[in-house]
Amino acid sequence: MNQKEKLVIIVPCYNEQESVGILYDEIMKTTAKPLQDLMIEIVFVDDGSSDNTLHTIKDLAIKHQNVSYISFSRNFGKEAAIYAGFKNAKGDYYAVMDADLQDPPHLLEKMYEAVKNQGYDCAAAKRASREGEPKIRAFFAKRFYQIINAISETEIVDGARDYRLMNRRMVNAVLELKEYNRFSKGLFSWVGFRVKWIPYENVERVKGSTKWSFGKLFLYAMDGIISFSTMPLKIVSFLGILISLFSIFGIIFIIARTIIFGDPVAGWPSLVVIMTFIGGLQLLCLGILGQYLAHVYMEVKGRPIYLVQEENISKEVSK
Repeated sequence: MNQKEKLVIIVPCYNEQESVGILYDEIMKTTAKPLQDLMIEIVFVDDGSSDNTLHTIKDLAIKHQNVSYISFSRNFGKEAAIYAGFKNAKGDYYAVMDADLQDPPHLLEKMYEAVKNQGYDCAAAKRASREGEPKIRAFFAKRFYQIINAISETEIVDGARDYRLMNRRMVNAVLELKEYNRFSKGLFSWVGFRVKWIPYENVERVKGSTKWSFGKLFLYAMDGIISFSTMPLKIVSFLGILISLFSIFGIIFIIARTIIFGDPVAGWPSLVVIMTFIGGLQLLCLGILGQYLAHVYMEVKGRPIYLVQEENISKEVSK
């Protein structure tokens, strides 16, 4: 008798002690009938939580055989947690979802149907709207997707979540990308394959508060742009050429004015303003170059993407 196929659900966790138990119950309730032909393993990746998240996960693992966990030695970030889940868990299908229930578990049925029976390699969730988010955050999120899609060859769908279900073939492709600076939304798009997008309305957190401040989101967006576009470097080069040409024309103008009208001492305030502007522009350009150099620096050091403190994960897969 053939063994059931296995769905691995990877859940990155950082200080989510109040949510992980509720998430487990919701997953099992919503998948009991629709996905009864699948073995389901839930892999919680504790990203160096400072609360009792790991203790709560261990309690779940004791009570339920289908719960596994990986615990990092410190906080390495959500991207590292996703990679660790892909690398260590073994299954036929993989899903990634947040612990706070902003990724509705009932969508797993539609995702599995798309990958299993409709010929897709991945089914991914995207927000139909940003209702419920702070307006300033929604505004900048919208601008980010517009900017990155304008300057990058890799399309990132507006409203895309990390929440998705994939077959083993696509997961293997993602694992081939071993870069230290990871931006999963971009990596999922870069590897290609057939993707079905499933829209849904924004859902509030069930417990706790978000760990993503505006500043962290801004830095995350910068990482995404740097990881998937060299356009900022091209813009810097263009500005350098433009300012150089402007300076040449300025020199010609000054020489011509001196010959024709003499050399009156004037324009000191405007000169200071121009020098300040050029100085600020130079610092901006150096900053952009520095960000790319910093990414290269982190890559060439070859440090591991994450370090495991403890785990109980099953590495068997159905045949």
